Amino acid sequence: MIALIVVLVVVVLLVLGGVVSYNRFVSQRNTVRSSWANIDTELKRRYDLIPNLVETVKGYASHERETLEAVTQARAAAVAATGTPAEQSAAEAPLVGALRQLFAVSERYPDLKANQNFLSLQAELANTEDRLQAARRFYNANVQDYNRRVQSFPSALVARQFGFKDEQFFELDPAVRAQAEQPPKVEF
Repeated sequence: MIALIVVLVVVVLLVLGGVVSYNRFVSQRNTVRSSWANIDTELKRRYDLIPNLVETVKGYASHERETLEAVTQARAAAVAATGTPAEQSAAEAPLVGALRQLFAVSERYPDLKANQNFLSLQAELANTEDRLQAARRFYNANVQDYNRRVQSFPSALVARQFGFKDEQFFELDPAVRAQAEQPPKVEF
């Protein structure tokens, strides 16, 4: 009789542990999805600011057509990108490079640099970039915690049983990261 009670207690504890672990996985997965939605919101905000910035620069630097078209095309490609964080970050790489070139162009035009509308848009874009970086860090930290649980014993047993899989980090391509660390070239 005592052996039966011990076995029952052990089974109940295992079931409770499994339920708690499952619920924690669901909670963490939802946190990862929510933090991805924050990144998506900031990306959309960036995409909405870029056309205004391009139009402002066009008024001052109409002969910089190639740079302006590159920004517009990169923005369109980034807006169209959907899917995994890896696919989304791959679409962001050309946009980051095009924006850097756009700001390099602005350095060539002192009147543009003094234009209040341009300065306001540039500050708003910088603010958005800061918020985007914070959202990326928050997302990647949540993914790291979630993936650690998916891969760790004994929670890996629950993860495997219920189909919880590793999530992808939102990372920039190493070549883009290296390029972003270099100052843009400004030629007169």
